[in-house]
Amino acid sequence: MIKIICGPKGSGKTKQIIDAANNAVASAKGHLIFITDTKRYMYDLKREIRFIDVTDYAVAGEDALCGFVKGTIAGGYDNEFVYIDGVARIAGKNVKDMSQFFYMLDKVSEQRGLEIWITCSCAEEELPDFAKKFL
Repeated sequence: MIKIICGPKGSGKTKQIIDAANNAVASAKGHLIFITDTKRYMYDLKREIRFIDVTDYAVAGEDALCGFVKGTIAGGYDNEFVYIDGVARIAGKNVKDMSQFFYMLDKVSEQRGLEIWITCSCAEEELPDFAKKFL
């Protein structure tokens, strides 16, 4: 299952996704992974959450992000939650141009039984049709 948190820049999306991750720690039976492109929020997350800053791995572009997410998930079969803050920013693309990425995430979440949370910097009405079903 994929859940999208969207809104304009500065609307509190990152705080929402951090709160969701921290709240999931209490009930999670598997691992939680938080992927972003800054270390700024590293200490806002509970220590049980695996924090990954993609800038440490030179992830650039949608294809690289797809591979990185798949590789991270493949690293363990007991992953339960994946949080990606600023997916379009990391991919260097507009959300409307990321249909392949969302398709891949949807398939991976179904196959592995993952709950994936994503933040997108755009208004809800600006989300493309392929992403609206994840609101």
